[in-house]
Amino acid sequence: MDWNESSRRSFIKQLGAAGALALSASNSEALRLPGTPGAGAQTPSSPSADRQAATRAQRMAWWHQARFGMFIHWGLYSVIGQHEWALEVEGVPLAQYEQLARHFNPRPNAAREWARLAKRAGQKYMVMTTKHHEGFCHFDTKLTDYCAPKQGPGRDLVREFVDAARAEGLRVGFYYSLMDWHHPDGARCKTDEAARKRFVAYTHGLIRELMTNYGKIDVLWYDVDWPLTPQEWESERMNQMVFELQPDIIVNNRNGLEGDFSTPEQEIKASEGGRAWETCMTLNDSWGFNRGDDNWKSPKTIASNLAICGSGGGNYLLNIGPKPDGSIPEETVTTLEAVGKWLDTNGKAIYGAERGSFSWNTNANYTRRGNTLYIHQQYWPGHTPAADWLAYYQPEVVIAIGGLKPKVKSARLLKTGESVTFTQDEFSLRLTGLPLQAPDQPATVIEVECDGEPVIDHDSIRPLWLRHKPGIS
Repeated sequence: MDWNESSRRSFIKQLGAAGALALSASNSEALRLPGTPGAGAQTPSSPSADRQAATRAQRMAWWHQARFGMFIHWGLYSVIGQHEWALEVEGVPLAQYEQLARHFNPRPNAAREWARLAKRAGQKYMVMTTKHHEGFCHFDTKLTDYCAPKQGPGRDLVREFVDAARAEGLRVGFYYSLMDWHHPDGARCKTDEAARKRFVAYTHGLIRELMTNYGKIDVLWYDVDWPLTPQEWESERMNQMVFELQPDIIVNNRNGLEGDFSTPEQEIKASEGGRAWETCMTLNDSWGFNRGDDNWKSPKTIASNLAICGSGGGNYLLNIGPKPDGSIPEETVTTLEAVGKWLDTNGKAIYGAERGSFSWNTNANYTRRGNTLYIHQQYWPGHTPAADWLAYYQPEVVIAIGGLKPKVKSARLLKTGESVTFTQDEFSLRLTGLPLQAPDQPATVIEVECDGEPVIDHDSIRPLWLRHKPGIS
């Protein structure tokens, strides 16, 4: 099978890409797709890779605390407004597509609006598409005139992005697509060695400019290594150059090497223990601006995804697709502001969250930091008729967790700071006397202090129930 990026994304969508997939109880390895490195892909050791491994913990310390970032897909495709893959999906003749470069005229410093929104949303870093598959460069380059300063914008859009992110105290990341639909060697490099050498030199040259001209860069986010292998891309040399220029940077695994972190796309799936990972996901169903796509995720969905990522020790990179002028769709602003307001109160349950061992719960998610468990109650129990005759649900309202192993010392609502009454036995933790209405939206977080690392294991209580006889006891 010729596994290209289009078929890869189609496959992911068939698996339920519009929403997050729950983490398995065992936090199993991320889904491995043909032609892509696995979450724990093993690559041959090299002096360069060994040096990167030696500094990884230090370089990634901020990233593990951040947990939430903004992805930005913005380019010539935004002018069409029908998805970032319009060139290939619609088969637009390249000579016609190039004309978009003259009609791409974003207003100055639109990135300031993005950065301010990211700050309000509680996001800690931003990753911008410096060159997507269409081949158009948003930055000032000496290697092509197919770039923003020499076309419609007339200025360096990456420079504006970097300045905007830094002004808001956010970390700076660059997305770079290795695949290039515009460069004449972008496809023939697979079968023509002279073309490969030219294209690799061009690619390394653009990356060198990005790593040289904008000061300290925190993340390099490669994408789509079609049509070459890591050896053909000379990916080891590529990364060595990047780290020589940016010693503190972190890089992902999409140039065919293991990198510092894995990148599940449009799904949430934890890598195996000890492997960093980041789910990238769209706010609707499109990465680039798509004026017809109204399938927006709700603040509740995003808060849930943040918790699911945090429970697996991963990050959530949530994408926005600005309009051609750089403005942000109203639905994006409203949703992210709601998430940011929730994080103002509940951020301690997300930022710095550590991998946990938690059984599933239809109504709630869990995160932890050390011995503190955070219950993210999405669906508030309110009144249940069973409370009228079943002592277990008295005094209502009750939130119960079966199979919580450590002893609980205290519990409180993060929204109000109020203490929560609880009882605990070998079967469950019961939080009782809660308000009839949810104290917070889109999820109410309850902070539970334990005397050890919190573990929730439903299976562990099955053998403990006193079973009397096949009929009513």
